[in-house]
Amino acid sequence: MKVLKFGGTSVGSVEALKKLKLIVEREKEEGKPLLVVCSAFSGVTNTLLNTTEMAMLHQDYQSTLLQLEQLHYNMIKEILPVAVQNPLLMLVKGNFNLLEDLLSSVAHLEELSDKTKAKIIALGEQLSCPIVTAYLNLSQPTEYKDARTLISTNSNYLNAEVAFDITLQNIQQWGLQLLPKTYVISGFIASNANKETTTLGRGGSDYTAAILGAAFDAEEVQIWTDVNGFMTADPRLVKNAYSLEYISYQEAMELSYFGAKVIYPPSLVPLIAKEIPIWIKNTFEPEHIGTQIYKKREAHDKALITGISSIDKVALINVVGTMIRLKGFSARLFSTLSSFNINIILITQASSEHSISFVIALEEVEKAKKAIEEEFRLEMETQKLQHLEIDTDISIVAIVGERMKKTKGISGKLFSTLGKNNINIIAIAQGSSELNISTVISKADLSKALNVIHDAFLLSPVKTYHIYCAGTGNIGQEFLKQIHQETDNLLKKHNIEIKVLGISNTRKMILANGSPIHIENWKQQLEEKGLEADLQTFIREVKKKQLPNTVFIDNTSSKQVVDEYENLFKNNISVVTCNKIGNSGSFAQYLTLKHLAAKNGVNFHYETNVGAGLPIIKTLQDLVISGDEVLKIEAILSGTISYIFNHYTGDKSFKDVVSEAQRLGFTEPDPRDDLNGLDFSRKMLILAREKGLALELEDIKIKNFLPSPCLEAPTVENFYQELSHHEEYFSGLKKQAEKENKKLRLIGVLENQEITVEVKMVETSHPFYNLSGSDNIIAFTTSRYQNTPLVVKGPGAGAAVTAAGVFADLVRVTTL
Repeated sequence: MKVLKFGGTSVGSVEALKKLKLIVEREKEEGKPLLVVCSAFSGVTNTLLNTTEMAMLHQDYQSTLLQLEQLHYNMIKEILPVAVQNPLLMLVKGNFNLLEDLLSSVAHLEELSDKTKAKIIALGEQLSCPIVTAYLNLSQPTEYKDARTLISTNSNYLNAEVAFDITLQNIQQWGLQLLPKTYVISGFIASNANKETTTLGRGGSDYTAAILGAAFDAEEVQIWTDVNGFMTADPRLVKNAYSLEYISYQEAMELSYFGAKVIYPPSLVPLIAKEIPIWIKNTFEPEHIGTQIYKKREAHDKALITGISSIDKVALINVVGTMIRLKGFSARLFSTLSSFNINIILITQASSEHSISFVIALEEVEKAKKAIEEEFRLEMETQKLQHLEIDTDISIVAIVGERMKKTKGISGKLFSTLGKNNINIIAIAQGSSELNISTVISKADLSKALNVIHDAFLLSPVKTYHIYCAGTGNIGQEFLKQIHQETDNLLKKHNIEIKVLGISNTRKMILANGSPIHIENWKQQLEEKGLEADLQTFIREVKKKQLPNTVFIDNTSSKQVVDEYENLFKNNISVVTCNKIGNSGSFAQYLTLKHLAAKNGVNFHYETNVGAGLPIIKTLQDLVISGDEVLKIEAILSGTISYIFNHYTGDKSFKDVVSEAQRLGFTEPDPRDDLNGLDFSRKMLILAREKGLALELEDIKIKNFLPSPCLEAPTVENFYQELSHHEEYFSGLKKQAEKENKKLRLIGVLENQEITVEVKMVETSHPFYNLSGSDNIIAFTTSRYQNTPLVVKGPGAGAAVTAAGVFADLVRVTTL
């Protein structure tokens, strides 16, 4: 036979009961009995418990009772025809009369024994199960069975221990009378040898189902709840968590113990002994496969860990002193805690035997502190033990999985993942079974830890980036536009999700509050809801969020933003930038940024520093890392000057071509920033440093082709006037090139550890002769590419290609 258990939410509403009925009808097999274990209606047990406290405190509980009574009346009237309602209405009335008498006695006597409390909270199942029975009986023969006649326990009324010999005898005797119909059995409740009501404690209904399943050697036990089985992590904290199709008994025990509230661990024990499969299913999504629990996991599942669990509301107590090394200290310590009914969640001890740490529930801290100080009062007075160190701002994160056994590197990967994300490990514990590695961390890091561990071990199908964007100029705007355009494509084809959490320019900034920024109308949001821009506040918010895979995007040309890179790296935040200032500043700064990024395990991508969207830096890095010797680099790395020289033809004046380039967005606001060769030189300097040369900007030999009056003009307007005045000079260069069948090119050369940047006239055989438009080109002459240089060529200017390069750098960021 099968045993089905339905929890409180699965019987908590009319809609839930309708789904329960369909499930039961589907699972009922011809010629076999079907056992259905039910809990009280959702929230009823807790409400009953609250009324006992209200009665003790002489508070008004009558209105609560009326609401509870009405809930049951309403359920009967909504799901059952009038003809069968009366017996159930009378049952509800009788039980609530009994409840009122019990609460009245509690209030008058000001005494609430465990026996009375058990009798009160057991009424939930005594009310719900007959109603469910009557509802199921409308479509198939169904009978109610009170579990108190089957399950015998001791007299620990609120958390009773089962007397299995008597219980097994009762169940098997009842089994002889079973017919091929459905039986609804009350979960959670039992009785002692005197036939007094007891309860099975937390997870009691699961336990009832397990006891019945084991007693009958059931085919399987199904636990119907409101989740799709066991998840890889808490979905409230890890958005990419997914359901596990199957896990082992031991994995289920470990995950449940460490916070996965799907099933109560002790309830598994009777079923494990008989190797009976357990199936966790969702009442509200019955077609979902759920989680199947067997003796061992399926062999074809290759994941190293099964899931991640966590516990908060805990405290770490550290006992330090010389006497810890003495024999019997640990036994004395934990015996003391046991005598006060304090449960130890985790224990860890240093090999020096100078300290021992353990984790307990937060609400037990004061009791534990008092117990230890009383037991070891003399030792503390004589300084053999120091005062207790108590940390209440912690959480436990545990990874669980059978495949961790004898697999090398699991612990290292876990610790590395946390370390790279700036998460400090306070304590570690691992059992010899190798099923579980537990870490104690700061409570503030819990969500981040769960997410980064999940991404590292469970290969979440979606790779999520959390980005903050500085700069909303041409490149910044184009970058956000491209992200918006590619959102669906990235998710569907590449499993990449980009969440924009902050946007800032020099005037305003906007920071996500809860959900990410909707980038389809980011301009409007920035104008209407944006705060006054403050770089320090913006950076503080980036650091404070502590989100996994956070990337700072710098689409500015600001030195102030570059100055924050070190701060970002130290907080384990990756940087993607088109801002050249960081890498073209002092060589010491260049080394510092590279070192900090590597030290903190984050990414520092700056491909667009040199060739917009062209793969120039990556190509050079690949040549260097593969052992090739770079002999010479020749490059045209100014799309602006390429455009100007390629369009300075015919009757056009040099001034008109420069003006046109500025109008098209190819130049800086002051075109001299491009034409003086300084920007070009910065790019060549970055390439030299990537090659391994310790050069500074002043080491570069720049031969300016602009006359001094043009360079020294006080304003841009004056600059254009000077260009007109010197047209004869520019046209002379043009005519000379045309006469010799050559073309003007501003070329940078890196050779023999020296860089030169100057205008040259190249002949038709030169690879740079046919360069068109605003294209860039670079030729690498290396030991392997000596006779025919390796050439990279393409658009080297414009917001669209530069933004595309930033975009490409972003998706190259390695998730941590």
